[in-house]
Amino acid sequence: QVQLVESGGGLAQPGGSLRLSCAASGITFSNYAVSWARQVPGKELKWVVGLSSDGSDTYYADSVKGRFTISRDNAKNTVFLQMNNLKPEDTALYFCAARRGRSWHGDYDYWGQGTQVTVAL
Repeated sequence: QVQLVESGGGLAQPGGSLRLSCAASGITFSNYAVSWARQVPGKELKWVVGLSSDGSDTYYADSVKGRFTISRDNAKNTVFLQMNNLKPEDTALYFCAARRGRSWHGDYDYWGQGTQVTVAL
């Protein structure tokens, strides 16, 4: 059974930092590209960052460039999202996703359940 389990969400102040983790099981993690997406209630899901299976290719939405960093540890089957200089508009439910293949671009096979990030005073 494939599982993606996110953790690390919570409340942060504007300008603060959070580090999200997503632990994968049931797949050969190194064969999968990964991404993080976020969703605000009543709005569509938006892609935030993506990372190829070998870690060589990344995608960052313009809204998070220079503030967020995606990384992965294939030995630990885990992908991370370091979020710095957080803004209230970063408040959302964050999902990690995995797709078989090298590229982060395309349809995703597996999704986590989400972790809430709230940025407020």
